[in-house]
Amino acid sequence: MTVRAVLGIRRWRRNPVCRATDRHEAWVALVALLLMLLVAPVLGWKAGSLTDDALQRTVRAQHEQRHLTAAVVVRASSGRSRFAQDPEAAVTEGSMRTSVVADWLAPDGTARTGTVSTASTGTAPGARIRIWTDDRGNTAMRPMDTSTAHTHAVLAGIGVALLAGGLTETARRLVVWRMMQRRYARLDRAWAEVGPDWGRTGTGS
Repeated sequence: MTVRAVLGIRRWRRNPVCRATDRHEAWVALVALLLMLLVAPVLGWKAGSLTDDALQRTVRAQHEQRHLTAAVVVRASSGRSRFAQDPEAAVTEGSMRTSVVADWLAPDGTARTGTVSTASTGTAPGARIRIWTDDRGNTAMRPMDTSTAHTHAVLAGIGVALLAGGLTETARRLVVWRMMQRRYARLDRAWAEVGPDWGRTGTGS
């Protein structure tokens, strides 16, 4: 409907039977179309760029603060670990992950023991597994990688662009609705003015 109204601008400009409200509605549609085609993509690109910058800083900070550490399995655990060491793998391999009690060394050399989750198939006592820890040696989630950050940023940009386009179309519909309400109100007033004289022409009264 927006495109049809825009295409009608040129046809209606010199049409003697065209109402002013028709031209106004077409111009509103043109402005909305330009906003959706030009402004919405720019907003999406800007949002994606800002999101990517923020996520890349997070990626760098996580890689600086988290460390891949070797741990030795002590025994199987019936409980759950505080963190899944690899959240992405947990989505696809959730049924294959195992919680174990393991020993490891913190960056300062302090011995630590705790329950961790691993996708390793070798979880017998004494087996070595890889876990992520923070600077204090506590278990931590695997840091986000660059490609995942880019993907999230792209999705955020697309979402903002779609939202901007949707809001623009909603605003256009509201403006057109308001214009139609005013048009109907003028028609009602005009009808009220001529209504009392309806049918009196030629009656000699």
